[in-house]
Amino acid sequence: MLKRVFLAPDPGRIRLRFAARAVLGIGLAVVVCALAGHSLTGAVTGGLAALLALFTVTDPTVRGQALTTALLPAAGLPVLAAAALLHDHPVARDLAFLAVVGLGVYARRWGPRGHSLGVFAFMMYFAAQFLQARTEQLAEVSASVLLSVLTAAAVRFGLWCYERRLPPAVVPPPPAGTGLARVTTRQAIQATTGAGFALVMGQLVSGQRWYWAVGATWWVFVNTTSRGETLVRGFRRVLGTVIGIGLALFVAVPAHGDGPLTALVVAVSVFGIFYTAAVSYTWMMLWVTVLAAMLYGLLGVLTPGLLALRLVETGVGALGAALAVALVLPVTTHSVTDAWIQRALRCVHACTAQTAARLVGTAGADPAPTVAELEQLLARVRLSVAPLVHPLNPMLGRKRRARRVLGLLDDCAREIRGLVAVAADPEASHDARLAAACRRVEAAVEALTGGRDLAARTAPAGTGPALAHLHGLERALAELAAPLRAPSGSPLVGA
Repeated sequence: MLKRVFLAPDPGRIRLRFAARAVLGIGLAVVVCALAGHSLTGAVTGGLAALLALFTVTDPTVRGQALTTALLPAAGLPVLAAAALLHDHPVARDLAFLAVVGLGVYARRWGPRGHSLGVFAFMMYFAAQFLQARTEQLAEVSASVLLSVLTAAAVRFGLWCYERRLPPAVVPPPPAGTGLARVTTRQAIQATTGAGFALVMGQLVSGQRWYWAVGATWWVFVNTTSRGETLVRGFRRVLGTVIGIGLALFVAVPAHGDGPLTALVVAVSVFGIFYTAAVSYTWMMLWVTVLAAMLYGLLGVLTPGLLALRLVETGVGALGAALAVALVLPVTTHSVTDAWIQRALRCVHACTAQTAARLVGTAGADPAPTVAELEQLLARVRLSVAPLVHPLNPMLGRKRRARRVLGLLDDCAREIRGLVAVAADPEASHDARLAAACRRVEAAVEALTGGRDLAARTAPAGTGPALAHLHGLERALAELAAPLRAPSGSPLVGA
């Protein structure tokens, strides 16, 4: 696990810059709130708003990110006000919380912007429970949110906008559909049901910290689609919380009330959340748990018993999510995985066609956007297949097949990257054999997506670099046929 986190590839040091910028942006937001004379509650709310503004906004262009960031207060402040106004009316408060959960998940149908606004709205309601915000504090915490989002935006789009030098990030939309066939609709119903279970059970465990269970259910559903993905994410959330509580007992409890030490650990935790989020949900949850413990220390209520309660409430929330995805309109791992693999294969063909066109000298041919899309799609395939390669998966045959599929898709991506590198060479020239090889790649993709078999070809000796990559791509595609379909014709992951 340590190797996966600290030795994971970080091209262009994107994760490092992402984490360092977060520490700077959140730190400045808290300072601005303090200079404005806001209380500890206001500063904590502002820090959370800045964290969300820097973490959840994932539009593919900088302009889109700026617009989504500007819309965050419009989504969050009404929810924050409702939570404060309903604080002393438990039934209405709880029903409103469930409505925020359902609408927040449903908003994902509108892509990255809907996802960001849904997360921000949910977390504003959650923060009101976390800080016990009342109507008399509403003006201050609202001002903290506005100041902090503005500060985070100044850092992200002014002081440190490294995205302007990067190609736009291609974020694949969720699988489409209508009505209950739409994944986001099913997930909204599942999340609301799971959150309802977590809310009731969480209140039986603790009348004060019940919202932890609802928060656990919510975050288990974030960035997941199928039943298997959600179950694995729930397991990783509990595991990360367990490890984080162990670390908090040695760090947060002794630091109780120590301002400078708390500030240092909070900064390290924020860095850890942003640096590990892309590679390990378990590690991200470890740092989230430590951060929450430090904040409770600042509020003067941290005890080992409180940390134990957090673990229990997290388990309740994960159980609520697991029951919901298993029993309420389940989305099978097979249906989701198959859709992402087919999209990735079609993108492989698009990358090949664009690269070949560039080698020919076709004006406007640029494989870079399709390569970026392929990387995003492969990341989504890995997430979808994660339940199959998980150590606790007892189906060893499917686990081996899933690992084989991931390995061959990675081979495809490597050959594509090599092909693009050759095409980028101004001295590269077109070989007549490239067109034939590209047609074979197209035929291979059509055979795989259409359920037909195909045979691997042996690369002729003495081929140039571009042809060598194309033949390697052909070979990987041909070898994919076996693990994608078992000898009996069953799918990779089953129903």
